Amino acid sequence: MSQKSIVVPEKPALEGLETKWQARWEAEGTYAFDRARPRAEIYAIDTPPPTVSGSLHVGHVFSFTHTDVIARFQRMRGKAVFYPMGWDDNGLPTERRVQNFYGVRCDPSLPYDPNFQPPEKPGKDPISISRPNFIDLCRRLTKEDEQAFEHLWRYLGLSVDWSATYATIDKRSQRISQIDFLHLLKRGLAYQLEAPTLWDVDFRTAVAQAELEDRERDAAYHLLRFDRPGGGAIEIDTTRPELLPACVAVVAHPADERYKPLFGQHVLTPLFRAKVPVLAHELADPEKGSGIAMICTFGDITDVTWWRELSLPVRAVIQPDGRLKRITWGQPGWESDNAAAAQQSYDQLAGQFVTKARARIVELLRESGSLVGEPRPITHNVKFYEKGDKPLEIVTSRQWFIKTMEFRSALIERGRQVKWHPDYMRTRYENWVNGLNGDWCISRQRFSGIPFPLWYPLDNSGQPEYGRPIAAEESRLPVDPSTDVPAGFTADQRDKPGGFTGEPDVMDTWATSSLTPQIAARWCEDDDLFHRLFPMDVRPQGHDIIRTWLFSTVLRSHLAHDSLPWTHAAISGFVTDPDRKKMSKSKGNVITPFALLEEHGSDGVRYWAAGGRPGADTVFDPGQMRVGRRLAIKLLNASKFVLTKPEPRGPITELADRGILTRLGEVVNTATESLNDYDYTPALERSESFFWFFCDDYLELVKARRYGDHGEAAAASANSAMLLALDAMHRLFAPFLPFVTEEVWSWWKDGSVHRASWPVAAELLDPIGGGDQRAVEALNEGCRVLGEVRKRKSEEKKPLRTPVVSAIIRAPRHNLDLLDEVWRDVSASGVFVSTPRKEESTSFESVYELGEPEARA
Repeated sequence: MSQKSIVVPEKPALEGLETKWQARWEAEGTYAFDRARPRAEIYAIDTPPPTVSGSLHVGHVFSFTHTDVIARFQRMRGKAVFYPMGWDDNGLPTERRVQNFYGVRCDPSLPYDPNFQPPEKPGKDPISISRPNFIDLCRRLTKEDEQAFEHLWRYLGLSVDWSATYATIDKRSQRISQIDFLHLLKRGLAYQLEAPTLWDVDFRTAVAQAELEDRERDAAYHLLRFDRPGGGAIEIDTTRPELLPACVAVVAHPADERYKPLFGQHVLTPLFRAKVPVLAHELADPEKGSGIAMICTFGDITDVTWWRELSLPVRAVIQPDGRLKRITWGQPGWESDNAAAAQQSYDQLAGQFVTKARARIVELLRESGSLVGEPRPITHNVKFYEKGDKPLEIVTSRQWFIKTMEFRSALIERGRQVKWHPDYMRTRYENWVNGLNGDWCISRQRFSGIPFPLWYPLDNSGQPEYGRPIAAEESRLPVDPSTDVPAGFTADQRDKPGGFTGEPDVMDTWATSSLTPQIAARWCEDDDLFHRLFPMDVRPQGHDIIRTWLFSTVLRSHLAHDSLPWTHAAISGFVTDPDRKKMSKSKGNVITPFALLEEHGSDGVRYWAAGGRPGADTVFDPGQMRVGRRLAIKLLNASKFVLTKPEPRGPITELADRGILTRLGEVVNTATESLNDYDYTPALERSESFFWFFCDDYLELVKARRYGDHGEAAAASANSAMLLALDAMHRLFAPFLPFVTEEVWSWWKDGSVHRASWPVAAELLDPIGGGDQRAVEALNEGCRVLGEVRKRKSEEKKPLRTPVVSAIIRAPRHNLDLLDEVWRDVSASGVFVSTPRKEESTSFESVYELGEPEARA
């Protein structure tokens, strides 16, 4: 290894190291990927692209530190590490941030205004702008956010190759997303369908199953009376009386004796007098409510199942904006025994949002006598879009899907081929796959996203022929069908009868993020690079998005390449507040990290993050950041102590020195094994524990000998052992504490510690002829006695240089013999003025008599 003159600062400090070393790393290309290396020598990371919608939070710092530790370890193991950074600036979070930041809203009907400038401050009422203008603002704002994100990542010390940065909305991402979609379309694996779809009425877009979350909400059961045409009635409980006009049937369990006589008959809906059949289905729950339920189009996923399996008509009332649409009772599909009365009731609901419509229909039911008793309050789980504020509705709309259900068995098998860290996270993946209830809806009714590369011909009446999509040629990709023109048409034929229209929807953000391995590796653009990188080595991510990002990436790779996208999945947990609640923007308990990095130093914050084991949720704890900072300071000071007097050097002959190197060799083996298994926390814990032993015990034990009190050869043994140990410890800590280790390494080594080789036990053991366990035991005995002496001096509040005038040490004979072999070091460090009396015993015990401290000159 290259050596240089040792230059130790007079007053080493942590302040300023982040700025100093990130600039040096960038200038010297320390983390640049070497694409000339063969695949076997490459370690490729499918970096999670953080959502660009404001600011990073401490949870990002937590999980990205885990990835960086592994990246640095693999680099030191000799791999060419491909560690790109991506920005997820595609989708609803970006749109909402732009709307709020600039005070605008997108109106696709407006023409592009090349001179538009947003107001300096958003006004009370949003300004309507064209879709191209809106997208321009999205690009502008995300660019500013990306620069802030990059600054923080550099300050944290991420060893990213910034030349490999991509964004999920950039041209390359658009092209790859559109290419893969067209391939799926050609193979019949992507299709469009007019069908009931989960819908967010605020965002006015479809939502996929993976984006749902349950939230507990107050509600009420309303017991409604349904008349039977021949007399009599049945009573049905519902939490959604506002959907009564959408009722197309009622259903009970086929074994429910209460309703068996009614199967095949009809009942009349309250208020609207629509005749609906009484049907049987296994999904009806006899224990829920009155045991018989309305089937409405559509109140929930179960309604969709009943509608599909029982071949029922559609009678939809909820519009995409969340209001009840206007309808005419008595028309086909809206038959009623009393159309006039039905119309009179419904007109009081039309145009209302769901909540107001619910309140009004309860009043109408009460007035008509169709409400039995009063509503009974309950609390139940309601489906929400994970980023939404209102319960989801189910709206019939035309959407694009990727086939998923028919591949569930294959996807389970793919999941079992992945090496999970920790292994139990595979269960979450399998539970998700087994719980899928439909193909993946990938279309969104939004503005800032990757467009589907399709147009549709218009018939002579100007209606789109959705069954005859016009796909863009691959050579033209990426395209935007809202501005680009399909082959064989001219721009003036857009939206004209006999002409064409562009597909208005964009792809779901996960439809792009699920292709991050292909995007980062430049699929369909740089074949040589792609084959060196794909499949990648690892996907690091949080456990909360196994169902979205990880699953969808496995699906896309299986369909496109018949392979896994990567070999390993390294899963991080959440950061929680002291009450063990997840820290998130939506909960309002997040902490922005830059102030933490400045207060505790990046190495201190990284130390805390690395203490969070794979998959485990970790409490936000500034106290641990302070511990990490103290560790970094101690590394500065211990390095200064060792390097200030590196001579003389020579053979390592002393037992304590042989013991410290043997012990460190074991730490190196354990840390290496842990990091190879992506278990970074034990690697840090073992390295740190050894380091404090080295500083507090070993250095104190051999200090006098190191300064020459026992001759040059003994001092040379100590110096050589210290330097070997320091060299290895700098490298052991380098993945965790990159700034301080680079600083101390630069005092005595050429090049970067992050390009140095990872330590191996042989470096420490070969100079002493192999591991020496007797030396380890002797070192431990010596340090135990020295620790007891220090404890006694501390209890009597006396200085460490206080002499021990007499002592009795009782221990097993084997331990006493070991102590004899390091006694010279123990005696000098503990300031023994006489040889202690040693007595054989079955257990350790010691007694010390202290003298008076030496008077200062």
